Amino acid sequence: MCSILVIDDEEAVRNAVKRRLERDGYEVDVAATQAEGLEAIEKHKPPYDVVVTDMVMESPTSGLEVLQAALTRDIFTELIVLTAYGNVANAVECMKRGAFDYVEKNIPGVDVFELLSIKVSQALERRKSSLSTLRRIEQYTLRR
Repeated sequence: MCSILVIDDEEAVRNAVKRRLERDGYEVDVAATQAEGLEAIEKHKPPYDVVVTDMVMESPTSGLEVLQAALTRDIFTELIVLTAYGNVANAVECMKRGAFDYVEKNIPGVDVFELLSIKVSQALERRKSSLSTLRRIEQYTLRR
């Protein structure tokens, strides 16, 4: 089963995302702060498949710090940054640093939880593909 960590300082958002992803059949852990999220990333075995994190929590760069910690723990963990304060500069910076996607919480006329469900599914497919490629490379190098 795929494991997902949701980090958001807004309880309503955190719980809504958790419920939606659990409905899709995922194992979902939650963290209310950046510090809790970083601790969960460090301790969870095996590493999370996907981390969904708010961009701005204790600091304006909380999302980037979570991104760095998750990718340091497992380069194949997919990160989705969720934010109420979307701007192009933040989105570009997150993507440059390895985020799978950047989703605004308040998109008029869009069910953000449904969009997030789709993004998580896509992120898991990319993770699966990346790990499959790595296994093929390892098999190839062992045969040499």
